[in-house]
Amino acid sequence: MAGAKQAAEQKKPHMGLVVGASAAASAFEWYDFYIFGTLAQVISAKFFTGLPPTAGYIAALALFGTGFAFRPLGALIFGRVGDLLGRKSAFLITVIMMGGATFAIGLLPTFEQAGITASLLVILARIIQGTALGGVYGGAAISVAEHAPQGVRGYLGSYVQTSAPIGLLVALLMILFLRTVLGTEAFDAWGWRLCFLASFGLLAISVFMRMKMTESPLFAQLEGEAQGEDTGVSKAVYSETFGKWPNLKLVLLAFFSMMCAQGAVFYTAYFYVQVFLEKSLKIDPKISGSLMMGVVALSAPLYILAGWLSDKIGRKPVMLAGMIIGAVFYFPGFHAMEAAGNPALAKASIAAPVVVYADPADCALQFDPIGKTQFKSSCDIAKSFLANAGVSYKNKAAPAGTPAYIEVGTTKVQAVSAIGQSAPETIKTKALFETPAKAALVAAGYPAKADSAQINKPLLFGLMFIMGIAAALLYGPLATAAIELFPTKIRYTAMSVPYHVGVGWIGGFLPVTVFAIVSGTGDIFAGLWYPFIFTAISLVAALFFLPETRKRSLDF
Repeated sequence: MAGAKQAAEQKKPHMGLVVGASAAASAFEWYDFYIFGTLAQVISAKFFTGLPPTAGYIAALALFGTGFAFRPLGALIFGRVGDLLGRKSAFLITVIMMGGATFAIGLLPTFEQAGITASLLVILARIIQGTALGGVYGGAAISVAEHAPQGVRGYLGSYVQTSAPIGLLVALLMILFLRTVLGTEAFDAWGWRLCFLASFGLLAISVFMRMKMTESPLFAQLEGEAQGEDTGVSKAVYSETFGKWPNLKLVLLAFFSMMCAQGAVFYTAYFYVQVFLEKSLKIDPKISGSLMMGVVALSAPLYILAGWLSDKIGRKPVMLAGMIIGAVFYFPGFHAMEAAGNPALAKASIAAPVVVYADPADCALQFDPIGKTQFKSSCDIAKSFLANAGVSYKNKAAPAGTPAYIEVGTTKVQAVSAIGQSAPETIKTKALFETPAKAALVAAGYPAKADSAQINKPLLFGLMFIMGIAAALLYGPLATAAIELFPTKIRYTAMSVPYHVGVGWIGGFLPVTVFAIVSGTGDIFAGLWYPFIFTAISLVAALFFLPETRKRSLDF
């Protein structure tokens, strides 16, 4: 035992290298995430050309979520690799996989060039990314925690967490730079590829730095121990993690007390806010992107502050503060964003509310990631138009068999059905409704897009920053808190799986789910129940069941 410990201590890398290598890989992960998410509309146009506008946009968001859906699978695969062969090996494999898939997206043919093959290829690339991502984060966070002294574990671990907003900032700057230099037309035509191809540089840096690191001292100690039921590297990671109730209970606790809220708060703050501003409020992407860059840059130091604070007063109170701010902010905050970002839309919604009268049997949910539903009924045509226009509406049932119509204030616009028509005929039929509907909306004061001169940018920035504060307080200490729950021999798997279920499934599918709820109900705020419910679940679970772990040793 003593010899193993001495061997593990013979070559300890500088903490700056450990933190830098881990943070660089994590920053690469978030760069990939935000490049794909921010370019959802471009991805939709390039790889899902055959879908209607609403379905195409949702398909792009769903594809964004698909990558995250495979993260738990990656966590299972590479968690076992990390617990069996070492943190360094798992980390290197996943970073290379992720980088290769991201780079490949920049080289793929578009739908116009290769048809459905292009759609399938981008889906495959996204699946590879998601699977690889399932192993990256756990390796980065655990590497830092298992090297760090106990008293500063939260502080040093927060640098891995800070790499998330840094990765987002780099992504936003890259998009803004290329749009400015190339122009919108050239960027949409081919310049978007450069965003994905540029990821090769981050990959090279991550691999170079990681190759210079040694294995985690705690894992090296495990390798040197006699392998028995309770000592040495685990040969049955899955059965020990999920087959033994004491360990499974910790996995469930980590998921419900931390990861549900993490997926909800972080992805609302840094992704759905932009979807809301651009899709619902019709704010110019350059304006929303600039505001988000400011929020990301200003909130980045708060992750380190949150990690440092968790070393002083505990992980639990800091994370609870983030959950409370997020839960309290969702509904009043987004209503305030509407008033600040598009005051004309807010006024029109009150002065001339829109109502859709339709036979409920004639209406389908405006959610179609694979493009099978054609949205050709009179109800579907009316709702699809309003969803694309970012206009809230109420639903009222009409007698069975009655064609749908909308009321904009006191103006009635009859919808039409295109069922049974060819694609060219459907376009002409939809125009028969959309032309007078647009005129009615304009007459009632509904703007086609937000007037940049009327946007209260300081207030909008402040509201966005509040969500950034919530994300920082929750996310800053989260990785360290989760790592401290689990024993060394199953730590990679046990920590990674609940994290990627929470982030991958709850967070990754947040944008597409919220947008689908909005388009289906007609209420641009209805989708906020999704993040609110998951945040509330973690708030209650953390408050009553999560232990404080800041003084724990990781050597168990």
